[in-house]
Amino acid sequence: MLTMYDTNGSVLAKRDGLCPISEATVWIDLLNPTPDEDKHLETVLGIEIPTRAEAREIEASSRLYVEKGAHYMTAYIMYGLELPNPGTSNVTFILAGNRLVTVRYVEPKAFPFFLQRVERGEAACNGGPSIMIGLIETLLHRKADLIERIQDDVDKMAQSLFNLNGGKPKTGSSLGSFLQGTGRGADIVARAQESAVSLDRVLTFFAGALRDRPEDSALNERLDATRRDNTSLMEHMKFLQGRTNFLLDATLGMITTEQNQIIKLFSVMAVMLMPPTLIASIYGMNFKHIPELEFVWGYPMALGLMVLAALIPFVYFRRKGWL
Repeated sequence: MLTMYDTNGSVLAKRDGLCPISEATVWIDLLNPTPDEDKHLETVLGIEIPTRAEAREIEASSRLYVEKGAHYMTAYIMYGLELPNPGTSNVTFILAGNRLVTVRYVEPKAFPFFLQRVERGEAACNGGPSIMIGLIETLLHRKADLIERIQDDVDKMAQSLFNLNGGKPKTGSSLGSFLQGTGRGADIVARAQESAVSLDRVLTFFAGALRDRPEDSALNERLDATRRDNTSLMEHMKFLQGRTNFLLDATLGMITTEQNQIIKLFSVMAVMLMPPTLIASIYGMNFKHIPELEFVWGYPMALGLMVLAALIPFVYFRRKGWL
């Protein structure tokens, strides 16, 4: 779907479809573009629109480059941040003159949220560079909300795992569920960190592109502030990643300890049952001349010996602190 946005300096007017591009057109948004839409823009703007496969290339030269006077910047972003497992995708920003072209295959809420900010007069929209910074700012605000949510979840998991607020100790089944939840949080943090690194590279390349333009100082100040915000998020995510890794290690350690306790219990039980088994084996042998064979109290005596043989190791283990 192709959407064009025209500006008068303070608002954006939306036009859908293969409409003519006017001087006021500052933003062209391509969502799951068709070949006809790609061809139309390539003809009108004189630039190449990267395909989905090209946008997924991981080399820096395939994500950040200049071609035919246009600056191409592909960022790895997260979307669906309200979901238990957010998704990831690539968004390509093409700065051609004063126009911004975005190529995307997902619908992150940062795009409509940015348009809402423009409607409220909270974001500049007088040109492609200001729109691009506004979009990245919104992406970072959304990511910050995600990190805050994960931070709260990690705090709750730590309190639950170590019983900081009291409560029952974790058992095998609950530890397994806890391990899954912690692993999911660690995965989200890792992908958010990867996205932040990608945005940092885009912002650095974008700053170089602005140096070639006679932009106003306010735009450069916004760009510097955005880079600082992204850097602070990266530092916070490093701390959060270390904490989730610690919780993963602690959970695995508790699972190992519980398994060792179970194995120890089985070992103790096996040792306790060895003497009674020996006694039962002796009196189960088919010999004619067994001294207790004709003894009236032979059977109760054998049972008593088995119980006594089991109690002696049990008392010994308890005194040693093995049980």
